[in-house]
Amino acid sequence: MKRSLLSSLTSRAAVQSALKEFTEVGREAFLRKYGFRPARDYFVVDPDTGIKADSKAIVGAAFKYLPPDFEALRPEDFSGGDATIVPLLTSLGFVVKHMGAANAGEDWTRYEVELIVADYLSMLTSELTGQRYNKTEHRNDLLKHLPGRSKGSVEFKHANISAVMVELGFPYLKGYKPRVNFQRKLLTEIVAEQVIRHCILDQAALSAVEMPAQPVPVKDFSKVLTAAPKAELAAREEKAEYKPRPPIKRDYLERESHNRSLGQAGEEFALNFERWRLVQLGVGQLAEKVEHVSKTQGDGLGYDILSFETDGSEKFIEVKTTAFGERTPFFVSANELKFARSRPDEFRLYRLFDFKQVPKLFELAGPIERHCALDASTYRASFG
Repeated sequence: MKRSLLSSLTSRAAVQSALKEFTEVGREAFLRKYGFRPARDYFVVDPDTGIKADSKAIVGAAFKYLPPDFEALRPEDFSGGDATIVPLLTSLGFVVKHMGAANAGEDWTRYEVELIVADYLSMLTSELTGQRYNKTEHRNDLLKHLPGRSKGSVEFKHANISAVMVELGFPYLKGYKPRVNFQRKLLTEIVAEQVIRHCILDQAALSAVEMPAQPVPVKDFSKVLTAAPKAELAAREEKAEYKPRPPIKRDYLERESHNRSLGQAGEEFALNFERWRLVQLGVGQLAEKVEHVSKTQGDGLGYDILSFETDGSEKFIEVKTTAFGERTPFFVSANELKFARSRPDEFRLYRLFDFKQVPKLFELAGPIERHCALDASTYRASFG
């Protein structure tokens, strides 16, 4: 049963039925059922969904969908490859892809993007609600439905989704720092479509950004300071015409910036960090003079903390705090921007992130626009 048997497969409908089963049960279950190993080279594209399936396994299973005299073929019944399977499937009108290095950068299909976005939002909802989940298990389950995609490509796409989430005003998933180069139009469209109807995610995000915070006691600040992220330039797609920003219920990150208890807890943390820093540098007398001016003198000065350098020169610190990742955008006022520009040598912005877990801090010196892209209307400062 070799080439002559394969010539019996003249039904496009039988192959389509096998592809449908592949999609419904998932790659791993499908291959296990029919006894095939994962394909390394050739994948047939489902014309309805765009999903790529193991070509030899699909041909073998397709025989089950022929008239009663046939049954599914086993791997040992026939050989696969460009001499047998490829011309057969092509003759039936299917597209067969060779998933070698040359295709590694191939754009994702709508079906694939919808699948990975839904999985990402599921993990994010679990994270925001405090429920446990396993990223590795999610990724492995996802790969069963994404033949031809590697672990690395899935991880990279997760980071792309994080970038879109930030653009739409959402927190992003921990461990997947936003990467701004992606299929912008398609990915943004699909993320916006899914989040707008994801009621639980809306409730979880709103609860997370409005949750009260309390001061974090830290005895050793030696591991708090970290390097600031660098702004990334996005290779954006050309826009044929203006299209409004996808509708969203609310900007959760902007809402977090009004969380007063979080802001105050962050300022207390930064105050204690500054005093610790000066003591470590051997100028404890200056540490005693560090002042929480937004508390003692009120808001409106353009900074929150008055501190010092080791030579006694003044250091004006504005504190911005988030419970989320380091690349989460923050919001600054026109007064803060003006003050930073007027005192470029003395102004510092302290960005606290992951505040409710293990607080970290990075410092931006001088005018804020040196380090971030500023939205002209909202003064939303982002790193990509």
